[in-house]
Amino acid sequence: MDGIVIRAAGAEDAAFLEDMLVEAANTPSHLGRSRAEALADPDVWHYVEGWPRATDLGVVAERSGRPIGAAWLRYFDETAPAYGFVRPDVPELAIGVDAGSRGGGVGRALLRALFDAARRRGIAQISLSVERANPAARLYAAEGFAVVDRRERADTMLRSL
Repeated sequence: MDGIVIRAAGAEDAAFLEDMLVEAANTPSHLGRSRAEALADPDVWHYVEGWPRATDLGVVAERSGRPIGAAWLRYFDETAPAYGFVRPDVPELAIGVDAGSRGGGVGRALLRALFDAARRRGIAQISLSVERANPAARLYAAEGFAVVDRRERADTMLRSL
């Protein structure tokens, strides 16, 4: 983790968050989707559409001034729920790390920085959705997320802060 800096995500990071969303959306059951294909999916696009909204919260990891990963929270409601929707008062996590930076602790560092920022904002819980075949599922469990709902291939997980 030498040389990694984590900072707050801002409006200037919108395109990078889209890139990281594409990384996250290329799950074991959807490998190889292009950026255009992933972002054309309304169920994917709504994680970044109009970034940042007033209630959005995110962090970006950089190495040598270049962004290499991001994690962010967004609130959804019953009329347009996201994959890991639990309740309208629980924001959902999206996270992506570029392929060349995976496996070195960047995702864990992003999660922990986002947890700290969420606590400061008074957020009590965070949800997410992850395919069980995704290696990231082990990271989420290790970082305190627990399965609260199971679907065919994916789990909805929740973490209290």
